[in-house]
Amino acid sequence: MRNFQFAGRSTVHAQNAMVASSHPQASLAAIEMLRAGGTAADAAIAASALLAVIEPQSTGIGGDCFALYQRGGQGPIVSYNGSGRAPQAAHCQWFVEQGINAIPLTSPHAVTIPGAIDAWATILRDHGRFGLDKVLQPAIAAAEQGYVVAPRIAFDWALGFDKLRKGVNTARYLLPHGQAAVTGDVIRQPELAATLRLIAQHGPAGFYQGLVAEDMVATLRAIGGLHTLDDFAAHKTETTVPLSTNYKGFDVWQCPPNGPGVTMLVMLNVLSLHDLTRYAPLSAERFHLEAEASRIAFMMREQHIGDPGHVEIDLVRLLSREFAAEYGNKIRMDRMLELPHVSPPMHPSTVYLTVVDRDRNVCSFINSIAHSFGSAIMSNTTGVLLQNRGAGFRVEPGHPNCIAPRKRPLHTIIPSLATENGKARMAFGVMGGQYQPVGQVHVLTNMLDYGLDVQEAIDLPRGLHYEGIYQLEDGVPAETVQTLQQIGHHTASLTVPHGGGQAIWIDWDKGTLTGGSDPRKDGCALGY
Repeated sequence: MRNFQFAGRSTVHAQNAMVASSHPQASLAAIEMLRAGGTAADAAIAASALLAVIEPQSTGIGGDCFALYQRGGQGPIVSYNGSGRAPQAAHCQWFVEQGINAIPLTSPHAVTIPGAIDAWATILRDHGRFGLDKVLQPAIAAAEQGYVVAPRIAFDWALGFDKLRKGVNTARYLLPHGQAAVTGDVIRQPELAATLRLIAQHGPAGFYQGLVAEDMVATLRAIGGLHTLDDFAAHKTETTVPLSTNYKGFDVWQCPPNGPGVTMLVMLNVLSLHDLTRYAPLSAERFHLEAEASRIAFMMREQHIGDPGHVEIDLVRLLSREFAAEYGNKIRMDRMLELPHVSPPMHPSTVYLTVVDRDRNVCSFINSIAHSFGSAIMSNTTGVLLQNRGAGFRVEPGHPNCIAPRKRPLHTIIPSLATENGKARMAFGVMGGQYQPVGQVHVLTNMLDYGLDVQEAIDLPRGLHYEGIYQLEDGVPAETVQTLQQIGHHTASLTVPHGGGQAIWIDWDKGTLTGGSDPRKDGCALGY
């Protein structure tokens, strides 16, 4: 139970419906959509579209999304893969011949075809009561009439100033008066509003064909991109069956590759070999076990996972208890495992949101333009900021994540859903690039092993073992840091906290919803 003598947030409670997002205006837009008769799908897309305007460093219509959806909170769960592909001309050999051994973050080659718009339309077709014409209205209004910059967004805007100053069209669109936006500034983007109106009127065709697509292709090709109108017109969302593992009696669900959700599931399988409850939530032992599980899972991911349309992936073996035990049983509490060094190509940012409606339809949803402000390439006249997800490819022939024509890169964004006896218990996600699987495990084990509520679980200090350094938030106790160093971890503090997160817990017996939202972002949970 929260100690009300200390600063913090209460959990949010409701009976009918709830949303948790990274911005209050997005949460409000979702609630208004629900009260107007919309489903969790309608509310999630409305919130995501609004965030694509008001949180431009993290998301946009030039990005990708993934989602999990369960009708009525029970029965089959559907996975939506709204990630984009490399251009048809993106042969690995071409990059080798050009002397490009890694895709630069602000190169046109980092821009994969944005998948979000088609995914939004597909989810609405399958589960919504409204269309894009209605759910895009809050986003259109914000772009046209202006929105007020929130504190965390302003913090990130300042960090991205140099990138925006040097980008393609970004200074014109995103540096008002030549400076980074600050808290309280009002930003208007009429060009983006016009593009959103075209999408609202024509659906995905208003984005992947016609004037908007022509402008995006012209912008990219003018700076050396390989993209064509056919690449945009060919894009389609993939609907799949999610992956799962069981932890402490809960089935935990993730989107399959090219999503990286298998990373989180392998971490849970490794941790299930150890009893976390023997150690305090902020102890060195708990952080050490989490780090070792993440190192094992990231090693697996970088060695085996890519686009299943291009490479074979033995998911049955990777998700087996035997695979987890092969490494997990070797974990020692007094030293680190000797594992190959893993250096993922990118460490981007994103937005996550979740909605549960009055019919208990559950949507776990994530949308991203990859790194902060994406590729820093904005389409010349449409206001579309393009992602740099393609920087996640390897230029390494034979690697499962090697760039290839119409191939999707290994992603970082992962929505999650936990069920118990087939019924939804918690829709949740944690943002923050490579931290996402670690963050989801951290939040889930905070609840299932340590009995924290959703807000306490999100609030608890975090750490990420990344590229040989254990990056620890300021809230990790000094004694824990010292002990981790004695074990052999190289530690470092952070300028920017690890991601953000949202969660909604469903209590079927009481008929209530409990929500939490991360103080590391500007957002909140709202319900009615």
